[in-house]
Amino acid sequence: MTGSGHSIEQARKTAEALVYSSGFGNEHSSEAVAGALPHGRNSPQRAPLGLYAEQLSGSAFTEPRAHNHRSWLYRVRPSAAHPPFTRTDNGGLRSAPFTETVPDPNRLRWNPLPTPAPGTDFLSGLWTLGGNGDATQRTGMAIHLYHANSPMSSGVSSEGAEPSTRGRVFSDSDGELLIVPEHGGLLIRTEFGLLRAEPGEVALIPRGIRFRVDLLDGTARGYVCENYGAPFQLPDLGPIGANGLANARDFRAPVAAFEDVEGPVEVVNKFCGNLWSATYDHSPLDVVAWHGNHVPYVYDLHRFNVIGSLSYDHPDPSIFTVLTSPSDTPGLAGVDFVVFAPRWLVGEDTFRPPYFHRNVMSEYMGLIEGAYDAKAEGFVPGGGSLHNMMSAHGPDRETFDRASAAELKPQKIDDGLAFMFETRWPVTATEQAATAGHLQSDYDGVWQGLQRHFRP
Repeated sequence: MTGSGHSIEQARKTAEALVYSSGFGNEHSSEAVAGALPHGRNSPQRAPLGLYAEQLSGSAFTEPRAHNHRSWLYRVRPSAAHPPFTRTDNGGLRSAPFTETVPDPNRLRWNPLPTPAPGTDFLSGLWTLGGNGDATQRTGMAIHLYHANSPMSSGVSSEGAEPSTRGRVFSDSDGELLIVPEHGGLLIRTEFGLLRAEPGEVALIPRGIRFRVDLLDGTARGYVCENYGAPFQLPDLGPIGANGLANARDFRAPVAAFEDVEGPVEVVNKFCGNLWSATYDHSPLDVVAWHGNHVPYVYDLHRFNVIGSLSYDHPDPSIFTVLTSPSDTPGLAGVDFVVFAPRWLVGEDTFRPPYFHRNVMSEYMGLIEGAYDAKAEGFVPGGGSLHNMMSAHGPDRETFDRASAAELKPQKIDDGLAFMFETRWPVTATEQAATAGHLQSDYDGVWQGLQRHFRP
């Protein structure tokens, strides 16, 4: 393909025509031009069609085969052909270690991000809530939100001036990005091809892969988990057996599509917590063919196969894990991505909403659509709550009263879609999050009406 359309209509038309390759962790291969993929070797003396062969490694060469992530790219120009990068403004983006504030044991909840200034694209619309670990040591995670009203393909310009570049491209050297749209669809143009991510879907962009985000609607808003640690993988199923939760075949990888664009393109790289910029004389999204397993994906959360109790009690929320980033301690994740998808509740003599809880893990919860069954008010789509390590939380008074008196007949929960980033370490909020105008000052009040019922 040559060039890229800038309008919403063009982006949506492109998105609706996309095809994908299926399977999480597969060895995918794709070519946009017949004959672009070499056969029998990765780096022939002369790559087909005058392309450059280049390996992109998402893991060390010597990691075990089951954990080795790499792809071979066949591109118009090698990635090495670029000018020096220089520091650029981080905007609302922050990175670990988070030292602006101290970790807060209080329960915190935010309303959605306010409306951004005109011309805010996905990258400039990123706003960091907090995180943990250290990006330079590849440990921990960060929680970001985004609110955008402009495509990244529109170019960069000062107010009233003509665009100085043909858009911009972003890559994150610090970690992989799990993008969770809440409002407005995204057309994500990557080195490997195109992905469409609507609310109710998630997109996973592995470490180091360059991409551009265009909008399928006038505005877009959502959440991002930046995972500094081990790449996300599907959780083991254990006694569940061979099937259930997120099915590997429901993850869709792009097919090769390339930009053959001459002219200035801004490329922004997040490296060790800061943004660096260089102006290329061509688009780096120029991969004509590729093969490997270090690839981006999109996944529809409504396809999650929920496993639950058929007798009594509410299972631990770990049963809703979509993806996990394992740590050096078995069973203790650097970060889990958990979804509360539509499901049936049938437990007998059971308090069916999530129970009152204190947890060694820290939990950030967001809402994509509808309502969450443990919070009657105040928790809205686009907002989020943070319950740090050992902070007590659970259903609010209204939810408790209603669930305690409800008739226990089979009940379908299908009016909401919530998710959680759960992490092994406390989440330290950024200064901008701790002082934000959309931070709710009265969150503790949702539990204050819980009354004494003890009768000896």
